[in-house]
Amino acid sequence: MAVKGSFNAFEMARTQFDKIADLIGLDTGAREMLRTPMREYHFNIPVRMDDGNVKVFRGFRVQHNDARGPAKGGIRFHPQETIDTVRALAMWMTWKCAVANIPLGGAKGGVICDPHHLSAREQEAICRGWIRQVARDVGPVTDVPAPDVMTSSQHMLWMLDEYEAINGGRYPGMITGKPVGMGGSLGRTQATGYGVIYALREALKENNVRPEDTTASVQGFGNVSQYAIELYHQIGGTTICVSCWDQDDQTSYAFLKKDGVDLAALQGIADHFGGIDKQKAADLGYEVLPGEKWLDQEVDVLIPSALENQITAENAEAISKRVKIIAEGANGPTTPEADAIIHKRGIFVIPDFLANAGGVTCSYFEQVQSNMNYFWEMDEVLGKLDVKMTAAYIAVSELARKQNLYMRDAAYVVAINRVAQACHDRGWV
Repeated sequence: MAVKGSFNAFEMARTQFDKIADLIGLDTGAREMLRTPMREYHFNIPVRMDDGNVKVFRGFRVQHNDARGPAKGGIRFHPQETIDTVRALAMWMTWKCAVANIPLGGAKGGVICDPHHLSAREQEAICRGWIRQVARDVGPVTDVPAPDVMTSSQHMLWMLDEYEAINGGRYPGMITGKPVGMGGSLGRTQATGYGVIYALREALKENNVRPEDTTASVQGFGNVSQYAIELYHQIGGTTICVSCWDQDDQTSYAFLKKDGVDLAALQGIADHFGGIDKQKAADLGYEVLPGEKWLDQEVDVLIPSALENQITAENAEAISKRVKIIAEGANGPTTPEADAIIHKRGIFVIPDFLANAGGVTCSYFEQVQSNMNYFWEMDEVLGKLDVKMTAAYIAVSELARKQNLYMRDAAYVVAINRVAQACHDRGWV
C-alpha cells in the first residue's frame, strides 16, 4: 500500500505518546527522553549497478530507546521511505517490546529503494553497504535488526555475513529473520500473523463472540496477512475480502468473495510481494474492486495489515456498522483522527503494537536461540508465542477495564510506564 506523502508518521507517534504522557503525569525528564530517539544514523550507500553506473542509496538506522535491553527493529526497503517514518517505527518498536514484556528496546532501519527494480546482486550490495555503515553500532548485545517491508531472510543473511566478515567471528544473534538452518527460528514466518489472531481470539472470547460466527476483511496480502488469514480460518472464522497493492498499476485492489476466500488459491496467483493477479482472481470468481473497498465490507472484524496511515478521518466513516473489532496487523494503520471516530463508535480495537507483537516476540526467541546455539521445535516456539501474546493481551485488557481506558490508551500506559521505569532505574532521568 502506498504511503501518503503529506502525512508525518513521527508526528502521529509523538501525538500518541504526548496524550499518554499527560494521562499518566510523566515527569519532564522521562518525557523528553522518550519523545526523541536516543541515536540516529543517516548515511549514503554507493552501489555499482549492473549497467556499470554507480547509484547512491540513502540509508537510516534509528535507535529510539534501549533502557530495557538491546534495541530491536526491522529494516525496510521502500521507495517512499523517510527518516520520520523510521523514527516513528522505532518509537513504536520500543512500546511493542515493552507491552510484550520482552527485554528489548526499539529501533528501526530503512533504505530508500525499490527492490522490484533491483537485481539480486544490487540488493545484496545494498545490504552489505548498509551493514558497513553501522557495523560498530549494531550487534547481539546492542541493536538487533530484522526484516521488514520488502526485505527477506536472504537480505538478513547477506547482512549477517557482512557483519561477521567485518568482526571476524560468528555472531548469529546480531540479526533475526534468518533462514532456518542458518540461525533462524522455526515459526518466525508465522509469528506476526499468528500473533494477531492469538490476540483476536482473546478479544472475541472477552466479548462473548465465537470465532466461527465471524467474518473478516483484511488489508494487505503479505506475510502477516496470509498467516493471519490461515490461523483465523483454523479457529473457525471466514475471510470474505482481501486487498493488495498492484505494482504494475501503482494502485490497490480488493478481492471479494462473500462465501469466503480460498487462501491457498489466492496464494497460488500472488507474486513474491503479495500482489494478486486480477484476471486470475476474476476467473476464480472473485469480485475485483477498488482497494479502499476492503474497509466498508459487512464484516465483524477488520485486519489492516499493510502500511501506516491507512484508516484516516476521511475513510473511517465508511467502516460498516457491523464491525465489532479492528485487529491492527500493520504498524500505525490508524491516524489519531480516525481513532477518535472509531472509539466514539464503540468498535473494539486491538492496537498495532499489541496485536502485531508476535513478530518481535518470535524475533526475541530467535535471538535467544542463536545466542545459545540451541534451537526449539516448531510447537515449542508457537506455544511460547501463544503464552506471551495471551499474557500481553490480558495485561492490557485488565488495565483497560480497571481504569475504563480505550484499549490503545491502556496498551500505551502499560508500555510507557515500563520503559519510563527502566530509564528511572538506570538513573538516566
